[in-house]
Amino acid sequence: MTHATFYILDDNQAGANSDFQCHFACHCAAMSYRQGLRVFLLAANKQQAEQIDEYLWQQDPDNFVPHNLIGEGPRGGSPVEIGWPGLRYSGHRAVLINLAEIVANFAVSFAQVVDFVPCDEMLKQQARERYKAYRLAGIQITTTAA
Repeated sequence: MTHATFYILDDNQAGANSDFQCHFACHCAAMSYRQGLRVFLLAANKQQAEQIDEYLWQQDPDNFVPHNLIGEGPRGGSPVEIGWPGLRYSGHRAVLINLAEIVANFAVSFAQVVDFVPCDEMLKQQARERYKAYRLAGIQITTTAA
């Protein structure tokens, strides 16, 4: 059964650092990688995917996470693959980290889904819609503060 965790972002996090959600998503990807899990990080768009890719390349060598943008890297992708809506991921991954505003209709193929509830009211409503869709798909859901 798939389990989803929604991380609720507060005003302080959003105001202090507009990139907090992306950095937190990268942290989640790194933790999953260190647990031996393969990750698909779904960015909101290609530009955000490229920013995440660059951020992961800038980490200290001791904290390096093997990753690639979808379609690059080794066959089947590296342990962390970064994509955006409209592209097909390479499959066989345990963790989906969703930064997109849309519902990832393939979420049930993952053991774990990580999603976010931003402060902005419009983005919060989109998170509610994703929550409902996951619940309708039979995904077990928890919420927690980021």
